[in-house]
Amino acid sequence: MAQQTEKKTSLKPLGDRVLVQRLEQEESLKGGIILPETAKKKQETAVVIAIGKGKVAKDGKILPMPVKVGDKVLMDKYSGQEVKLDQEEYVILKADDIIAIIEE
Repeated sequence: MAQQTEKKTSLKPLGDRVLVQRLEQEESLKGGIILPETAKKKQETAVVIAIGKGKVAKDGKILPMPVKVGDKVLMDKYSGQEVKLDQEEYVILKADDIIAIIEE
């Protein structure tokens, strides 16, 4: 019998784009009420999974990315393109759509 190996696909953002994964939000309210999936608001906090090389300036130099893999960030609420890959949900957005890096 031939063994099947699970192929893991990866995404590499281009230019000044960033691949992030939203952080899970609290599933229930203080009173123990569980919110259905449709009632939850989108989380603006995410962790950086991968980054592109950076934006190319007019003089041809590549500007460094403002974030690095593993950073916890705050992003614009409705920014980016949502993608699903290997049963995981991600967002690809421009580095300019990142509002802040969350430092703990």
